[in-house]
Amino acid sequence: MLHESGSGSDPLGYLRQTLSRTAYERLSAIKDPSLLEWIADMVRLARPSSVYVLTGSSEDLAYVARASLEREEELPTRCPRHTVHFDGPKDLARDRKNTRILVPGGESIPLINTHDRAAGVEEIRELSRGIMEGREMFVAFYCFGPKGSDFTMYAVQLTDSAYVIHSENILYRNCYDEFVKRAPNIRYARFFHSAGERDANGWSRNVDRRRIYIDLEGGAVYSVNTQYAGNSVGLKKLMLRLCVYSGLKEGWLCEHMFIAGVKGPGGRVTYLTGAFPAGCGKTSTVFASDTVVGDDLAIIKNVNGVARGVNPEVGMFGIIDGVNPVDDPEIYEILTSPESEVIFSNVLLMDGGDVWWRGKVGEPGPGVNYAGRWWPGKKDESGQEVLPSHPNARFTTSIRYLKTLDPRIDDPAGVPIHGMMFGGRDPATLPPVLEAFDWEHGMITIGASLESEKTAAILEKVGEMDFNPFAILDFLPISPGRFLELHLRFGERLAVKPKVFGVNYFLRDESGRFVAEKVDKRVWLKWMELRIHGDCGAVRTPVGYIPLYQDLVKLFDAHLGKGYPEERYVKEFSIRVDNFIAKVGRIWEIYSRVPDTPPRLFEVLAEQKRRLEDLRAAHGSVVSPFKLEKAGSP
Repeated sequence: MLHESGSGSDPLGYLRQTLSRTAYERLSAIKDPSLLEWIADMVRLARPSSVYVLTGSSEDLAYVARASLEREEELPTRCPRHTVHFDGPKDLARDRKNTRILVPGGESIPLINTHDRAAGVEEIRELSRGIMEGREMFVAFYCFGPKGSDFTMYAVQLTDSAYVIHSENILYRNCYDEFVKRAPNIRYARFFHSAGERDANGWSRNVDRRRIYIDLEGGAVYSVNTQYAGNSVGLKKLMLRLCVYSGLKEGWLCEHMFIAGVKGPGGRVTYLTGAFPAGCGKTSTVFASDTVVGDDLAIIKNVNGVARGVNPEVGMFGIIDGVNPVDDPEIYEILTSPESEVIFSNVLLMDGGDVWWRGKVGEPGPGVNYAGRWWPGKKDESGQEVLPSHPNARFTTSIRYLKTLDPRIDDPAGVPIHGMMFGGRDPATLPPVLEAFDWEHGMITIGASLESEKTAAILEKVGEMDFNPFAILDFLPISPGRFLELHLRFGERLAVKPKVFGVNYFLRDESGRFVAEKVDKRVWLKWMELRIHGDCGAVRTPVGYIPLYQDLVKLFDAHLGKGYPEERYVKEFSIRVDNFIAKVGRIWEIYSRVPDTPPRLFEVLAEQKRRLEDLRAAHGSVVSPFKLEKAGSP
């Protein structure tokens, strides 16, 4: 816990003198001296002109939404329930360099950005001293999960940004009543944020002093001089890091995964989770499923030998770039409906009050965007065209607008997880869907070995693969080795282990064109659902199981109303042996530099490499699935 020197031993007395009567009464109803001491300490440090304590009432929600407009953190649009927020041209994404895990002595963690805890705490305190002068501090209380659930974590957010609180009010369940009822017997994370000094455009001015520090042992996150939601909305990816750490200590999983239901024969619903790096099909997979529990995060625990999961959120903070009415009809309808509450960020707000992003029907016209005033054909100082809407433009809205929302979204017991999928952007190796031999094989060769082709903006070499284990590397507070070991231990204790799948929607043909169509993922989901229940066979390969051709023919016809030729099956499901062996080499080399990697990883990788070499000796470097099928091993 951070304490200002001389903060006093009577936090309630200090708060009584400093806060309004209403704010004081709301805080004093929470009987947790340590929480009140921390709030008093941060109020004394940041020196806001006033403090507003939220209870989650409709009046509080309306006040925050109104304040975000009055303070021009959000701008109005033609639709009263739609607003637009701009972060500024230098504050448009997560800040990897200045997002650090605070550990004693600055201990090095492989592939993780760490910083000495004492030095980080001191630096944050200096940057935060007086940072809220002349502004209002909001104090809000949230659940990270359903109310009354053993899965749920809790959080307190302090911020001077109405936009941050407005976002969290959409994304999470307000839980002031839980704090009043259960304190001091409630564990919670603490988040302190300030946008810092803002310029004439309303953007954080001192982005060179932007810091996002995660204090694992203290259960706190401190974020200053930034507005971008990924750096400032505490319960999003900042809470994810604290959640992963809690899971490590207690033996459960906190994942960068959606939870979705897929319907099978007889109307049964089978729940799968999925982890994908950005731009690899995570959102589109969610909307290709039959029901949606969550689109981004999952807490998974062992309940009587069965993995069960909850979505800790009730909202969506999604990339809007490319969202269009043809490929994304449901989310497009939500974003354009006047009945939906939506915060758009870093899109184009045209002069007539309409918003525009790439994928929106119609052409962009003059207006305001993430870089200031915009007009068609505008160029920057280097002569490059200024895009009307930023590629990382986002939307924040409630998940409850979804027509496919699963009725168990608020079930405190969660839903049973019977399958986990991991997907990346792989143009030349992985088939569209692959089932691991078992939990251990899947966690090691699929989850812990996840790679994705770099985007065009950062490509140094065509086809270069970016290592992103479990699609969570940017949000890990621990090494990938420890995270893998946690998964292996978790699986050992399960009586019913979820099947593990790898998916890849980005396989290309000899001409560089994608082999699959966007809608095809519906078939891959249906095949996984059948495999989980043992309702169809499979072809055994050195790297796992793939579908039988005749099963895919039936599924493509039943669910997409189209054929599936043998030529395409061979193109998609041939085993590219040399590429798989090269992947084993890349993953081996990475984990050989991670000292706490479980030895079992190297054993499983070696076994896979031997199977691949045996296949190559028998059939060559590219092996048709029909050869494998004829050889037996269904």
